[in-house]
Amino acid sequence: MHKLAHYLPAQSPLKDFVHHNTLHAFQDESFHRGISKASALFGYKVYLSVSEYRNLFKAGQINEAVLKHLIAESKGHENIDAWMFKLVSKEYTLNLEARVGQLREVWKTKYNINLDKEVHPLLFRTIGTYLDQGISIWDFPDTSYGFLASLRSLEKNSFWGLLGGKRAKKLLLDTETNISKLLEILVGKEEYYEQYLFDQQFAHPGWAGMVSVIEQNKETLLDKRKISLHDFVLFELLLEIDALDAKFKGNWAPLAQRIEKPIPGLWEPFVQSELHEVFRLWQEAYEWTYFDQVLSGIQVKKEQKQNTVAPPDFQGLFCIDDRECSFRRYIEQLNPAAATYGTPGFFNVEFYFQPEHGKFHTKVCPAPLNPAYLIKEEETRSGFERDTHFTKHTHGFFGAWIISQTFGFWSALKLFTNIFMPSKSPAMVSSASHMDKSGKLSIEHNPAVQSDTGHQIGFKVSEMADRVEGLLKSIGLVNHFSDLVYVVGHGASSINNTHYAGYDCGACSGRPGSVNARVFSYMANHTEVRKILATRGIIIPEHTLFMGALHDTTRDEIDFYPEQVLSPHQQTLHIKHKQVFEKALDLNAKERSRRFELVDSAISAEKVHKKVKLRSVSLFEPRPELNHATNALCIVGRREICSHLFLDRRSFLNSYDYRLDAEGRYLLSILKAAAPVCGGINLEYYFSRVDNHKLGAGTKLPHNVVGLIGVANGMDGDLRPGLPSQMIEVHDPLRLMIIVEQFPDRVLDVIQRHEPTYEWFRNEWVYLSAVHPETKEISVFKNETFVPYHCLQETVPVIEDLNRLIESTTVNFPVYQFK
Repeated sequence: MHKLAHYLPAQSPLKDFVHHNTLHAFQDESFHRGISKASALFGYKVYLSVSEYRNLFKAGQINEAVLKHLIAESKGHENIDAWMFKLVSKEYTLNLEARVGQLREVWKTKYNINLDKEVHPLLFRTIGTYLDQGISIWDFPDTSYGFLASLRSLEKNSFWGLLGGKRAKKLLLDTETNISKLLEILVGKEEYYEQYLFDQQFAHPGWAGMVSVIEQNKETLLDKRKISLHDFVLFELLLEIDALDAKFKGNWAPLAQRIEKPIPGLWEPFVQSELHEVFRLWQEAYEWTYFDQVLSGIQVKKEQKQNTVAPPDFQGLFCIDDRECSFRRYIEQLNPAAATYGTPGFFNVEFYFQPEHGKFHTKVCPAPLNPAYLIKEEETRSGFERDTHFTKHTHGFFGAWIISQTFGFWSALKLFTNIFMPSKSPAMVSSASHMDKSGKLSIEHNPAVQSDTGHQIGFKVSEMADRVEGLLKSIGLVNHFSDLVYVVGHGASSINNTHYAGYDCGACSGRPGSVNARVFSYMANHTEVRKILATRGIIIPEHTLFMGALHDTTRDEIDFYPEQVLSPHQQTLHIKHKQVFEKALDLNAKERSRRFELVDSAISAEKVHKKVKLRSVSLFEPRPELNHATNALCIVGRREICSHLFLDRRSFLNSYDYRLDAEGRYLLSILKAAAPVCGGINLEYYFSRVDNHKLGAGTKLPHNVVGLIGVANGMDGDLRPGLPSQMIEVHDPLRLMIIVEQFPDRVLDVIQRHEPTYEWFRNEWVYLSAVHPETKEISVFKNETFVPYHCLQETVPVIEDLNRLIESTTVNFPVYQFK
């Protein structure tokens, strides 16, 4: 069971939809060998097709000089022509026959029965009803005792029950029944047991993976359910026995007795062919065509601003999210005296959040963390907008009947009108509703107030100081504080997006960063916290105010809080700064709009912005925004190493000042988060792009939300892992490159301190390079050491008119430098 769970998809329910490496089970291997093994085992498509690579080569998106350089590096200069022929002209046949499933296929060939078709509809409906989080009208019986106990209760107390045959019923009711016993009936030979279970569960990896995730992390369901992969497998084996008994009246033999020729074992040695080498060379040439441009751009000598002791007009702390890359760029262009920083959007404050009147608390920090703190919301404003359709009175028989008869016509009319005139409604999922900005938060710990969950409510002053110090030092903001420092979290909103959690902040477990921004601001404004920070070398002036904010990345809107605490002087400054933010949001919406087919990017930024806002409330729009599509970079360093470059919204930006980190302590914290978080985002996009059928979710259009935990195609489909096609259509499947401004030997020392982080780079699931902070020389991490890299592109084109460039095409741009 443990081995099976390791290979199953690890996507959490929709409310916790956080990106991860889809093929995490193969991460202990080098990237190319690992994904090729995954392809052989499960039949996944793990690269673009050879013809797609060749078309990219013809279009100039794969550079010939880069391709030949890679061939010479791995095959020798004398073999460049031979390998160029193989890459560009030789015909290949791709065999994607999976090893998994071949044993189970014997049921079809020898018994002429499709067990998947017989079993899956009932299996999926049963597990969907059991795990249901609020859609089902009737509850599954006795859920507190576990899945099998609930099934036994159902079988005992129902007139019909789920199982039709006497043998399967008896086996279910017998508490001594185990998987080995059922496999003996179905398969017969123990040597096939493991392979049979892999075949069975990978016939529906979505549901099997979801059960495994819930078993390992019970907190992922608000309405708790006891379930295990063991119980799920046992029930499916019972359904198979029942289906076979019904079909053959008990007259059938175990599968092993009908096997006439050897079936390839799952774990037989994997041999890489010439085609695998062709794929590797094409993929790396595709990646390094872009990375060479980026590294060349970083080496461009730009005139630096003169150092000054005067603080910037204002400072903004943003999430490292790649969608904030362009927003920050526009702020800096509109006000060159402003300074922006990037940091993971939970702002170094890890806790659970419970809204007022909320039954549950949810995690708002990176998923691997288990916070000891709880922040509660209280004294919120009353009188929230309600819609007659969304109350408990509409869920029962009589209430629903009355509503449908009285409001049904007007609802249909409203729905029809919304197609042509989209507008906000209570059905809209909005990041702004995560927290009431006028409510109070229990940020400071009061020893007299205890939590019934075992968590400490709020933070002690010393704990606040530790977190503020850690964040400010990690991003290099330790002096020259402005009068106003904005702490900007981000979230999203839409009315037609089942994967909405994937659009919010990944560092906040798929939730908006609004509460974190507000909590951090409170801590940084705290008088006693500032006294402690002063003893640690961070002196925040009395006139400096940290202010929380939330950027809605779908609508390109921003909200600030609490604005009522501003002094008259700060209020004057804030009004001026808000104008910069608003203009930057207009320009940001215009830049985003070039990807949207139904928006004319050539019109004014203000008009484009209005159209972009309408997309978020349009029922027929499956692409309210494109999220992390096209992500390819994560730059860790001072802003000036890349502020002169146009990176086309493709980079995560994590601020870091090597001068404050002689021991590499802050760099280790950054890379421990950046590798799995940014790398996980990148790889889920990569695999969903190259195989949207098996590793992605396919198109959104037939998706049906099941139990509020996942999406399936129609009523009886398997849960879909990965990302829908509407999220990855414009994505270039490149691995992530993390670029660190630091001495290479120090970076090497840092990553070797933490094996899980080191594995990402050693096996090249994520690339790593270092920019020497004094000479700007580039080193690339390869074969467990840093080696000098010499850029093949000698010059970086200069962009004259960004507006005209944005209006010119929808495809990804090369790297440009600003004039």
